[in-house]
Amino acid sequence: MRLLVLSQHYWPENFRINEVVESLWDAGCEVSVLTGQPNYPDGKVLPGYKPWRLGPQQHGRTTIYRVPLVPRGDAGATRLVANYLSFLLAACVLGPWVLRGRRFDAIFVYGTSPILQAIAGIVLKHAKRAKLAVWVQDLWPQSLEATGFVRSQRLLGAVAAVVRWIYRRSDLLLVQSQAFVASVQAMAGKTPVEYHPNPGEMAFDDVGPIDHPPALSLPPGFNVVFAGNLGTVQALDTIIEAATLLRERPHIRFVLVGSGSRGDWVRDEIARRALTNVVLAGRFPPAAMPGIFAQSSALLLTLARSDNLAQTVPSKLQAYLAAGRPVIACLDGEGARVVELAQAGIAEDPIGLCAAVTALHCTAPERLEAMGRAGQRYYREHYDPGLLARRLRSRLAALTGVGATREAAPQPRRDRT
Repeated sequence: MRLLVLSQHYWPENFRINEVVESLWDAGCEVSVLTGQPNYPDGKVLPGYKPWRLGPQQHGRTTIYRVPLVPRGDAGATRLVANYLSFLLAACVLGPWVLRGRRFDAIFVYGTSPILQAIAGIVLKHAKRAKLAVWVQDLWPQSLEATGFVRSQRLLGAVAAVVRWIYRRSDLLLVQSQAFVASVQAMAGKTPVEYHPNPGEMAFDDVGPIDHPPALSLPPGFNVVFAGNLGTVQALDTIIEAATLLRERPHIRFVLVGSGSRGDWVRDEIARRALTNVVLAGRFPPAAMPGIFAQSSALLLTLARSDNLAQTVPSKLQAYLAAGRPVIACLDGEGARVVELAQAGIAEDPIGLCAAVTALHCTAPERLEAMGRAGQRYYREHYDPGLLARRLRSRLAALTGVGATREAAPQPRRDRT
């Protein structure tokens, strides 16, 4: 099966779609990628690339076709809009030209925000006479409203009309959360909607004993590790409040691994409250995460409260389950349901974070180990990258009526450090 993946972000930017492409190759698909010039997360085009360059690039087995875009810059609203729209315009106008002579059985859109990039998928669907599948990662326009990025009801209504138009011109809609199905189907008309979760990270595949020093060494004590984006929807104020309540127990420590727009706020709060039990560890590559997670006493997942976010399964949850450590899920909805189904830890609302941390601290070690093993079992059954890639290939084969052009022989994976 000849598959074109459309994603604004791709290698060397660090997004889950990078490993999905690798897994699809292993599952027997011949994959090409149409993407922009890499500039995430720092907002500057990476060395070796140019904002206005157009053309192919080979990366391992995959041919990457890049189109120009306006870099994100400091991620202010104006630059973000210019970044999104410039990629959409370039993919619609220049995408068919840079892909001239190439035939594809299916176009697969990695539908991160903004979902508007799927418009380019519709253009390419007709240009290439291929089927179009869109993998919906965020609910629109609900995400715009939840983050406060757009408040005008008239504008939100206009976005909803565009999203409805996109959904109804797709051939298949895949959603990353079971809770998304009803919302997406209500806008999709006759387009089928199916659940397809985000896979775990390959760095956690077959993790054995770690025989090298970890990228970050955690001090002795009960270390609650939060990893990922330090942004507006991660409810970081909840972590700071819990740390304040637990400040008299210095052996209980919150370790925040990552970076984001609220990193400076967290740093200021740590200083203002004189907290010694919160560590801002910085950002590390995915390959370093197994070694860091292995040292944790528990892994923490927090999310702000909103109806939209309650329907989302944060992609870091899969990595947490694969790590084999107890999980504290301080959020509502679908993410909490997964933790409860997996019996991998404690699902608690934000108010109960302090109590949840204390409860796990007092839990017997063998019970903590049992939670970790349960999480790993659930991960293997539901989020294994190879399993999900084979399932995705089967769905696309049924959609197109085309099987895989070849069965890919197992190949050594590239070093992802």
